[in-house]
Amino acid sequence: MQLFDMLQKMVENEASDLHFKVGSPPMMRLDGVLQPVGDFKLSPEQTLAIAKQFMNENQFTRFEEEHELDFSVGIRGMGRFRINCFIARGAVAIALRRISTQILSIDDLNLPDKLKDIALLPRGMVLVTGTTGSGKSTTLAGVIDFINSMERKHIITVEDPIEYLFSDKKSIINQREIGSDTESFSQALRRILRQDPDVIMIGEMRDLETIQTAITAADTGHLVMSTLHTTNAMQTINRIISHYPPHQHDQIRIQLASTLQAIISLRLIPKATGFGRVPAVEILVNTPYISELITDQTQTFLVAEAIEKGEQYGMQSFDQSIMKLYKSGLITLEEALKRCSNPDDFKLKIQGIDSSSVSDMWNM
Repeated sequence: MQLFDMLQKMVENEASDLHFKVGSPPMMRLDGVLQPVGDFKLSPEQTLAIAKQFMNENQFTRFEEEHELDFSVGIRGMGRFRINCFIARGAVAIALRRISTQILSIDDLNLPDKLKDIALLPRGMVLVTGTTGSGKSTTLAGVIDFINSMERKHIITVEDPIEYLFSDKKSIINQREIGSDTESFSQALRRILRQDPDVIMIGEMRDLETIQTAITAADTGHLVMSTLHTTNAMQTINRIISHYPPHQHDQIRIQLASTLQAIISLRLIPKATGFGRVPAVEILVNTPYISELITDQTQTFLVAEAIEKGEQYGMQSFDQSIMKLYKSGLITLEEALKRCSNPDDFKLKIQGIDSSSVSDMWNM
């Protein structure tokens, strides 16, 4: 099967990813599950040839020097793809992610309306988190496009690589790509405040310098949005703090408590129909009480409980989100129990019994 045919099949089947690895057939990810494309096994020469088809001369030179490369390509009639080429056991391997040419809205993505309020915040830091393939970039694109549709802002994005291409609506959007438009996240962010931004979107907060600059930008009156590979709000807070040396932990807790606006964490769950997936969304909104919990390291563990009880502020836990999806018939009970944080508690709530009242009964 030719490369063009495989890409065409990927688009037709709405697969999210395509993998090329020596010794295995090409693998396509459909609704989160890898499936082989054909029954042939790739050779080292074939994966190298595929990589060369995607790269220009400068990119291939960088790849030979660094042994890995992130970039994106647009193919007429098929759309855009984010590509990572790397070396595994001496041979070229490729992970390819399909990027939708259409930016889906917050409503289209079945995301909570609270994200619209978060998108229109004037300042502070908003983080979208989740594992690889959980919909972070798609969600962030929907949020940025909502701002673009509603307000007259100057939005600057720094991405590695650029994924979704935005067209100016009410806002103007400048998109910068690592490698071609700027050398690194940290270099771009050092100068970004001189570019008169209202909203700064950072593709991913990967290192301490990027985190520091993002927090500083949020602290000086800008709305900063970014992603992190963390699974929930609690882990996100702890991950940011852990990037700093121990003697700075108290300081960063205070700074984070004052700049953080919201954490949106995502899990994609297969739909009950068997086709497609739907997001379960945990939302933390930084209220004065949440700020106190972040500042006091002995109380931070209470953040999860505060999310559960913060519905009036637009907060919800993963289990609360999953319960809504189950009650609406979008997901099955089997998937709900597989994806929720506390399966036993979830079962009790489905039966209409609150776990705390059960505990009280045992203690009587």
